[in-house]
Amino acid sequence: MSIDIISKIKEAGLLGKSGSNFPVWIKWDSVKKADALKKYVIANAAEGEPEVFKDGFILNNYPKEVVLGIKAALNCIEKSSGYIYLRKDYYNKFKYTLNKLIKGADIKLFKKTGGYLSGEETVLLNIIEGRLSEPRIKPPYPTESGLFGYPSLINNVETFYRVSKVLKGEYKDNRFYSISGDVNNRGVFEFKTDLNISQILKESNNFPDFDFFVQAGGGISGEILLPSELGRPLKGTGGIIIYNRKRTNPASLIVKKLKFLMNENCDKCVPCREGIYRIFEMVKNNDIDKDKLNEIVFALEETSLCGLGKCSVVSIKGFFNKLL
Repeated sequence: MSIDIISKIKEAGLLGKSGSNFPVWIKWDSVKKADALKKYVIANAAEGEPEVFKDGFILNNYPKEVVLGIKAALNCIEKSSGYIYLRKDYYNKFKYTLNKLIKGADIKLFKKTGGYLSGEETVLLNIIEGRLSEPRIKPPYPTESGLFGYPSLINNVETFYRVSKVLKGEYKDNRFYSISGDVNNRGVFEFKTDLNISQILKESNNFPDFDFFVQAGGGISGEILLPSELGRPLKGTGGIIIYNRKRTNPASLIVKKLKFLMNENCDKCVPCREGIYRIFEMVKNNDIDKDKLNEIVFALEETSLCGLGKCSVVSIKGFFNKLL
């Protein structure tokens, strides 16, 4: 059965829904083949990206399917135990339902501590182990040395939901999208993965009739796109935020986002800790040195230890190149 489910996932072409778009079967196969006395399967429901709320929608509407996907991984990967790592409010809201569904299975619920960064996979591992909320240097990757040093499979909630669809023979190449901001129809929508952003907004009855820009992919890490740039598929965590140009001050908005990044920073690596603060100072003081900015952005992109620094560059570039 284990070989069969990996083959089915590979045949379906399922990609991870955490934002990485990494082929799911490769992760599963790596952990399954690892030589270890113990292994772990972890469903990541941290969902700390602002204005992205698809995982909460899935847990509210399809908890059975999520648990089915986790159990499939446990059956596939011998000597494994499971965790469902939940954002605090998700833990409080869904613990009763999930505890009923996992009864009798070797799966535990874990309430996330900390903020945005606590959803990064190596930070998540440290938190479960009772360590500091900071990222680990990779390699080794969690599939090689994860929780308590054992090979660990970490997938997003939606990924496990999609695995359940593969198991049932109901898989379609769909994904969930969170749409928010200056819209009339805020919510979570399910469409094909190859729809472009313009089509997603039209299909969800959310395409604006005013001058706007979007942040696509995530609320902090998402790319800044103008209306002429929406003919591309949506990447990242599946979030689209629409901003009305007339009612939005780009400088104030990026200051708000940079404050968020500073507050959520673990302070472990210099590029992220110092770089984001320097960019914040430039914008706040209206003293933008493009050469220094480019140097900081390069350092963030190339040397940050985790996605907070690396991914922040995407939106920072967009703000400075398109809006400021």
